[in-house]
Amino acid sequence: MSQQQEVLFLSDLHISFEKKDITRHFLNFLQHRALQAQAVYILGDLFDAWVGDDDNTHPNKTIKQSLKALVDAGIQVFLHVGNRDFLIGQDFARQTGVTLLGDYQVIDLFGTPTLLTHGDLLCSDDVAYQDFRKKSRTEQWQQNVLSKPLWLRLLAARWYRMRSHYHKKGKNQDIMDVNQGTVEQVMREHGCTCLIHGHTHRPAVHDFKLDDKPAQRIVLTDWQAQKAEVLCCREDGFQRVDLT
Repeated sequence: MSQQQEVLFLSDLHISFEKKDITRHFLNFLQHRALQAQAVYILGDLFDAWVGDDDNTHPNKTIKQSLKALVDAGIQVFLHVGNRDFLIGQDFARQTGVTLLGDYQVIDLFGTPTLLTHGDLLCSDDVAYQDFRKKSRTEQWQQNVLSKPLWLRLLAARWYRMRSHYHKKGKNQDIMDVNQGTVEQVMREHGCTCLIHGHTHRPAVHDFKLDDKPAQRIVLTDWQAQKAEVLCCREDGFQRVDLT
């Protein structure tokens, strides 16, 4: 089977200035394996933080240029924003050529209607986060943040990442995982028996019954310095491919 028939999925790279190995893995992916794909889907948290499309500090500008080169080579690239980089906007899309997706996206994956999402909306037990998410997605909140000078936004992002790190350590881990009832509800709403998402950093394949029909939830791997993984889907099935 031709490799041009493969569709690649990845998420939770959390690219930042400090994570040089992950940046290197991603650039290598864009310049090699991604060129063999029919389409590439990045399901959120490509960046560890995103303070606005005007931020061209390293490595953002290089990432933008490499994404644009991939799109110019004829590869379709789709992007969900995540809970860390939800301020990615239309300027980023224009600069890179990627297609931004909404919270949920249904695709035809070799004949199977498949639901894609970052995954944070599925963690409905984390009420505090869901309240923040709702507020931070409003136009008023985002305009208020983006109106600040870039240096101040970068400083605020660094503080937020530190706060988030310590906040997570004090949370019940189960609260930060998906709620199965929410999973089933959104799959019914979108008419899908297959769901692919990231966010939880708990890579696995979950098989279950949805209204007495077989259903599957595939969780993508978060990237680390020593492990950069994509989900490769072809007509005859899928496999996880380690790029390191």
